[in-house]
Amino acid sequence: MPIFGGYAGGIEETTIVDVATSINSMVMSSASWHLDGPVHIRWGSTNTRETLQIAGWACATISEFTDLMTGNQYYPCAGPCTEMCLLEAAAQSVTDTASGREILSGVAAAKGVITDKTTGMEARMMGEVARATAGMDIDSVNAVINNIVSSYEGNYANAPEGKRFQDCYDVATVTPTDEYVKVYEGARKKLEDFGLTF
Repeated sequence: MPIFGGYAGGIEETTIVDVATSINSMVMSSASWHLDGPVHIRWGSTNTRETLQIAGWACATISEFTDLMTGNQYYPCAGPCTEMCLLEAAAQSVTDTASGREILSGVAAAKGVITDKTTGMEARMMGEVARATAGMDIDSVNAVINNIVSSYEGNYANAPEGKRFQDCYDVATVTPTDEYVKVYEGARKKLEDFGLTF
């Protein structure tokens, strides 16, 4: 997991480190696949414009020139039951799918550091968006990503905390609350407006 803005430097340099890290995981550990996820040094997220560029370029390069399999971790700034969290997950899913990533590993909302801040709805968004992205041409993909990221990138410092799993799911039936279903449907409608077809 290279850190954008850290020792590696900018987007291009961090992409080189990301590719090298992926190859290194195979050579040093005899890994069968590499779980990636470039993280923004300031925001602690994998869903910023810069980290999405790094993840996309690195994966596209590995996919084009090797037979290695890669996955990616999802760390949205926002918490569950928020439109921002779902849109962050969607942006990364579009990036991963279009760049040839084989494994989409799931979403750890609220940067993956707060207890009870992960639900199945974020993973559902990741999966539905991947299916909607498959087969799109790269110009359309880039336009969609730009639309999605533009909708949330001004909110990293004040990302909504969202709700704990037990506050946005019925824990007895493990189903989302009506509130979360409405948030999900609103995010999905926004993604359709941004150019995705479900």
